[in-house]
Amino acid sequence: MYNKQSLTVLEKALDKLSEGFDHLPPFQQEMPKDVEEILLLVAEKMQDNFPYHHPLYAGQMLKPPHEIARLAYMLAMWINPNNHSFDGGRASSSMEKEAVAAISLMFGWDEHLGHLTSSGTFANLEALWIAGNIHPKKKIAASELAHFTHERISHVLGLKYQKIACNRNGEMDLKKLETQLKKGTIGTVVVTMGTTGIGSVDPLPEIVALQEKYQFRIHIDAAYGGYFKMAENLSETTLKKYQLMQKADSIVIDPHKHGLQPYGCGCVLFKDPSIGQYYKHDSPYTYFSSAELHLGEISLECSRAGAAAVGLWATQRLFPLVVGGVFSKRLDSSLNAARRLYHNVIADKRLIALQEPEIDIVIWAQRQTSIRAISETSKRIFEKAAKKNLHLALLNYPVRLLPRHWNRIEKDDEYVTCLRSCLMKPEHEDWLDEIWKLLTYSLE
Repeated sequence: MYNKQSLTVLEKALDKLSEGFDHLPPFQQEMPKDVEEILLLVAEKMQDNFPYHHPLYAGQMLKPPHEIARLAYMLAMWINPNNHSFDGGRASSSMEKEAVAAISLMFGWDEHLGHLTSSGTFANLEALWIAGNIHPKKKIAASELAHFTHERISHVLGLKYQKIACNRNGEMDLKKLETQLKKGTIGTVVVTMGTTGIGSVDPLPEIVALQEKYQFRIHIDAAYGGYFKMAENLSETTLKKYQLMQKADSIVIDPHKHGLQPYGCGCVLFKDPSIGQYYKHDSPYTYFSSAELHLGEISLECSRAGAAAVGLWATQRLFPLVVGGVFSKRLDSSLNAARRLYHNVIADKRLIALQEPEIDIVIWAQRQTSIRAISETSKRIFEKAAKKNLHLALLNYPVRLLPRHWNRIEKDDEYVTCLRSCLMKPEHEDWLDEIWKLLTYSLE
């Protein structure tokens, strides 16, 4: 399952870490005698999980962290730094700033204000909190397929929220958006680069053009699809969207998705460093160990795991964020796998696909005469595939947004349940034949 040789590497790293504290008087905590027994019990209980790490798991957005991220995170936990300030995480705070600067540069920003967060949800909360401070009486607008967190966060922050209808490509409808912009009530438009449902990418070039006309902020939620900025095999249309990401006012990305990190690692970025004025606060017992800006002075969260920054820094050291590098090619593999699955689906007369994937999410179903029949069949295939160790996901999708090649199917329900695969692992490209074989068995 895992390369146990990595534990030998971790042991060497721990010895190196200990050398930095050899000047202190000897001190060692004794391990309680029941630790091994309890840990083995934990291992047994953790077997009650789907095989998220395996290529035959092709369902939800669950990508295992890379070995370098796990090892660096575990190594940091012997110190357990807190990246609220240099007082609690001196080395890890510096590593966070360096890692975040590399992500900012990936999006085309030489200057930025940003930091890691405990999740993409909290990163988006900070971005919308800033939006509310800049336009306190104006609405947040996002597509109906944007992540539900935007509407919920807006309510938490006391901001008005405007849901914008989508077109049949799953993108924000530009005419519907402009209708709302003409009212002068929209302060920030959330542009989703890779919806979590179907992987669609909002039409950023056209939204940038609207911004020049109506003067609103653009916040890009790239929590899932942000790293595809480095992919080399995007379609021409999708590539044009990614090439304009630097036009945004703020961007959120989740390193714990395609960034190969353990959970607890989101990132929020602002193009204008002066945004820091909204974070300004006083703390009576931190920020004394350095005159340099502390991360807690530009963040809403207080205590944050410095180990997350260490894991990210180490991963980006192994896989630099450059187009054409190893990390970039891993994204290409995921998109290749998604396209192969899509083409297999549309070549099989028993199946029907939603649309060609923009990134690595594929939506399809078994062809039936009615929407309800498709939904029932999707659930049966989902269960049959799981029995063969092929793990897929399900998606409820608005029938009114279905593309035209679904028109002959009787619309006897408002939502259709489809099968969904997030082909996040680069290994999925090599395992696609096996995945397809098991899938076709599940159709019988």
